[in-house]
Amino acid sequence: EGIRSYKNVNGCNIFKAKEHYDRLQYSAEKMHVNLPYSTEELINITYQLLDKNNLRDAYIRPLVYSGPYMGLTPAEETHVFIAAWEWAKYLGTNPLHVMVSSYQRPNPKSCHVEAKVVGHYTNSILATTEAKRLGYDEGLLLDMHGNVAEGPGANFFFEKNGTLYTPPAGNILPGITRSTVIDLARELDIRVVEKQFTVEEVYGADNAFFTGTAVEVAPIASLNGEKFKGNWEDSAGHNIYLMYRQKVQFNEYQGLTIV
Repeated sequence: EGIRSYKNVNGCNIFKAKEHYDRLQYSAEKMHVNLPYSTEELINITYQLLDKNNLRDAYIRPLVYSGPYMGLTPAEETHVFIAAWEWAKYLGTNPLHVMVSSYQRPNPKSCHVEAKVVGHYTNSILATTEAKRLGYDEGLLLDMHGNVAEGPGANFFFEKNGTLYTPPAGNILPGITRSTVIDLARELDIRVVEKQFTVEEVYGADNAFFTGTAVEVAPIASLNGEKFKGNWEDSAGHNIYLMYRQKVQFNEYQGLTIV
């Protein structure tokens, strides 16, 4: 998992801690790995970790891994590792220049794409490395049908005529920040459409952005050299991001509180 904590007046808030650790449970189950801690236990351990390291604004990386075994099935032994450190927005703060990747997202019948699994990131590494070597900031991957899927480590939205569009679940990791953005859009009376769409439909959009725990909300300036015509500061995405930055500070879990 990738989780963020944010400093507030009470110490800090681990944003969407329950949702993240519930997903960790789900991912472990899908990979047939026994996770010997409950969601509540993992949340409490993470607050203790932040407290011991005097961290408030932090990125948190829980990792579940099997013990030594050379077979192609999980070992009986399971280990849980949680690290935390200070880390700024993964893709920075400047609008991104993005290219359509030559790599596709994995076919959902080949693996559990809705689970967050380390092995899936080989695909992400290839796509990002390709983009950077060609002078772009990041890649945008399509699915096996040629529809837009997501970034290597983030979900994708574009805005056209005041409406936000994003790929539906099925061929993507249904991100927790993605879900939060959809909820915030509804609070702001911004229409969100989850549908399949091609790259050609994205050209001519007003704005576009990535979402994810590491990137938060990251504006995209251009796709394959085609600039988006809108002003990011006047966009629905920017308004959602401002609201997002307020939401992340509020405690949603009444477990251990750092003081």
